[in-house]
Amino acid sequence: MRVAVLALGSRGDTQPCVALAQGLAARGHEATLVAPERFGHLATSERLAGLRFAPLGVDPVAIVESEEGQAWLRSGPLGFVRGFRAVLEPLAAELVAQVDDACADAELVLAPALGAMGRHLHERYGMPYGILQFQPSEPTGEFPNPLIPWRTLGRVGNRASFAVVERLGWLMLGRMMNRLRGQVLGLRPLRGSPFAADRRDRVPVLCGVSPLVVPRPHDWPDYVHLTGYWRLPPGPDRNLPLLPDVAAFLDAGPPPVFVGFGSMVPDEPEAVAEQVAAALRLAGVRAVVQGLPVAASADVCPVGEVAHEVLFPRMAAVVHHGGAGTTAAGLAAGVPNVVCPFFSDQPFWGRRVAALGAGPPPLPIRALSGRSLAARLLAVPEYRENAAQLGGLLRVEHGVKNAVDLIEGS
Repeated sequence: MRVAVLALGSRGDTQPCVALAQGLAARGHEATLVAPERFGHLATSERLAGLRFAPLGVDPVAIVESEEGQAWLRSGPLGFVRGFRAVLEPLAAELVAQVDDACADAELVLAPALGAMGRHLHERYGMPYGILQFQPSEPTGEFPNPLIPWRTLGRVGNRASFAVVERLGWLMLGRMMNRLRGQVLGLRPLRGSPFAADRRDRVPVLCGVSPLVVPRPHDWPDYVHLTGYWRLPPGPDRNLPLLPDVAAFLDAGPPPVFVGFGSMVPDEPEAVAEQVAAALRLAGVRAVVQGLPVAASADVCPVGEVAHEVLFPRMAAVVHHGGAGTTAAGLAAGVPNVVCPFFSDQPFWGRRVAALGAGPPPLPIRALSGRSLAARLLAVPEYRENAAQLGGLLRVEHGVKNAVDLIEGS
């Protein structure tokens, strides 16, 4: 079967799609990962033989990571909606055309719900499609939509929050997507929300989250599947062959902590770096620091992009923003996680880490100070046992196998 797997988000969204596509390729399917060109190295590793890669020249992540994109993300709900067209729409037609070209001969398309690309391609070519989720986004009364910052709104409010988020999402995308359906794909405009249409049609949903981290809600329909995390198979070398300075730093003393916020850029990076450095001194720990302007020293090793699945197991703790992919890697590493959320679904993952006893309560980035972060680092030993037990269970979870079994059985 020819399967196209669309990954249009950050590395944390793309790497699970690489793992899923590789799992399909290992079963003999012609699996193609459709993702921004910047992530090609994830799909072309020697350990992923048989996986095809269709690079996208348009890179939504680069837009989000730009100064304009970060300002847009921090602009609040109304500013976010107003700024959407200015930030993303100019490149949307080219992106849709590239995705269309990459998926034209697929027999199955697996794509995120946002943008409804699976539905568009199904209407254009007739192939079935499935929806990929990286956070539990199917309506439930058990917790609010992960994009909602509150712990609970009650059963009725929790379920209603999913409708609110979906309506806002289609408010941002609807007019643009309907224009693109006509101009690029030759389709008529959608009538109503594609989210509701997908549910009416019982389109299969694969949620790449572990039920050990988010128990499956009892009120989910049977076509929504919580498969477990989609993790890449281990490579032949678990060391850091491309980062000899990091390997040397790790060997030079006790396990350090990792501090890095992925593609999130603080409003004042220098000020945050100063507070992180102060926290490390107060807690008396060594650290590998990613993406912050810190000076290298005997106790601090600055790094660029690193493979979390290789680095995190060698840490004493990981401090991160709480993105879905980073949280999955941190929990699977079996070390305490200190989550410093910025926005979006990050507070949700911070709360889950704390509820599981795998780390302290989340520390929002706006509240981060030398003392507040040091207090959490000093509390890390309290969470080591729970984190190690959970990590051990996650590492033997068969999320990719579960997902591929469901795909083949549908």
